[in-house]
Amino acid sequence: MSLAGQFLLLQLGIVLLVVCTVAAVSIAESDAAFRRDEGSRLRSVGENAAINRTVRMGIGDPHGQEALAAVAESARAVSGATYVLIADATGKLVTGPDAGSPMVLGSSDGLTGRSWVGVVDDGSKALVAHVPVLDERDGRFLGLIVVGQTYPTLPEQLAAGLTNLLTYLLLGGVLGVAGSLLLARRVKRQTLGLEPREITGLVEHREAMLHGIKEGVLGTDTADRVTLVNDEAVRLLGLAALPVGRSLHAEPMEPRLRDVLTGRVTGVDQIVLSDDRVLVLNRRPVLVRGRRVGSVTTLRDRTELTALRRELDASRQTTEALRAQAHEFSNRLHTIAGLIELGEHDEVIRYVNRASQVHEKLNRDVTELVRDPALAALLIAKASLAAEQGVRLAVSPESDLPAVDEQLAADLVTVVGNLVDNALDAAGSGGRVEVVLARVDTEVVVRVGDSGPGVPPERVEEVFRQGYSTKDPARGHHGLGLALVRLICQRRGGSVEVDGASFRARLPLPATGRAGLPLAAAGRDPARPAVGRDPVPSATGADPVPSVDEPAGDTGPPAGGPVRDGALPGRAPT
Repeated sequence: MSLAGQFLLLQLGIVLLVVCTVAAVSIAESDAAFRRDEGSRLRSVGENAAINRTVRMGIGDPHGQEALAAVAESARAVSGATYVLIADATGKLVTGPDAGSPMVLGSSDGLTGRSWVGVVDDGSKALVAHVPVLDERDGRFLGLIVVGQTYPTLPEQLAAGLTNLLTYLLLGGVLGVAGSLLLARRVKRQTLGLEPREITGLVEHREAMLHGIKEGVLGTDTADRVTLVNDEAVRLLGLAALPVGRSLHAEPMEPRLRDVLTGRVTGVDQIVLSDDRVLVLNRRPVLVRGRRVGSVTTLRDRTELTALRRELDASRQTTEALRAQAHEFSNRLHTIAGLIELGEHDEVIRYVNRASQVHEKLNRDVTELVRDPALAALLIAKASLAAEQGVRLAVSPESDLPAVDEQLAADLVTVVGNLVDNALDAAGSGGRVEVVLARVDTEVVVRVGDSGPGVPPERVEEVFRQGYSTKDPARGHHGLGLALVRLICQRRGGSVEVDGASFRARLPLPATGRAGLPLAAAGRDPARPAVGRDPVPSATGADPVPSVDEPAGDTGPPAGGPVRDGALPGRAPT
């Protein structure tokens, strides 16, 4: 059935219900009016008959029945009552067809000398008035005047108001039909001409499509309240339940994630870190007839893609390191070739010995200070890149890091790699970078300092914000490096701080891996340089410290210090 037909049936049903209710109320009011008006009239007829002298004189006279009957009939004819009867003081009728028989009193107390009006049912329901006849001399009770009016039946009462009821029913029906048609037209305009079953099917289809999309979808209104969200969005955002109807400001989430979802941060393909996931968000306004009614945001999980990108970056950086080493070895081979042409064979031997000693000392010193294979490999792999950039990268002798579990090692590789990459970029050609890695009590401390300008105090918090970068975003720099460093540290219950050009990260050891690991040398804080040693130049202009990868007397190119080969996702800014 169409929407108009449903509304018409509903309206007609309502009209019929109203008419029936009105009819019931009308009958009840008619009954009450009948009792009130007819009762008053019947009482008046009885009172007129009770003061009749003939009635008073003849009610106690055995021979006065004919006169009493004449008075009663006259009163009935004049009043239009159904009957008028006269009874003596004992309640026995003295007129009427049942003369000599006791009258039906019902609940009347007329025999006590009081007037009464009520309903009496002696086979036929009637409204009756009992009026006492009193002696005019002493007020003695002589008898009763009984005036009765047959009670109208229910059909008679309905027939009395049938005209009005039919009028109301017809008027209500016309108004109901007109209202139903107008309401149906208005509703169809508001529902774009769709019938209820079509709307239901459309909603079910939309819900099925929404929850079947692989990407997360989240819609909000102009007040940032969630209007729709699919299961994938709930999973990616780490929410406990569907937050439909709740404000985004009341949901626990990363500040940058909230800023992107609410439109405070705009742009295409915004990258956000949420828990352990890398999300790509795109937010678009929703317009209806040119009016903005909200927004819709799509969320894509790029964690696996980012992991693959990390591996690609690692391969690329390894290639760069090999290329830098090949370039360095090429220069040395040219030097050797020149010495041979000059006939300096002894100098060739000395030069080769010095060059080999440089790399052997670098590998030995790094692996002695950092005994975790992954971190040691990371630091050694960065050496050639740092040297090619003209940056001297040193591993501080204060470093003392034993092997750690694989999970912590992976986090340390990410933290150290991002901090070193930033330091190399900040130091620039001719600059210096110092790395400290050590275990202090139950945590691993990482300090990376450089000779660059450092971070201004007013931007200390800003550099850790997701999306902050001093580099060109078009070249793949999304400002995630330092944000990822902070996320990893906080996830492990640690912290990361910056003081000028020095970054210090603390990562607590897992409870299962704290036993059996040596503490940092003499319990010193590796964030502080040892007494008697010169620190690497920093933003404060301190004097340099000899690098572990630069032996005295080396005439070859300086081999730089450790470099990260797996930063995610690329190099982050300072």
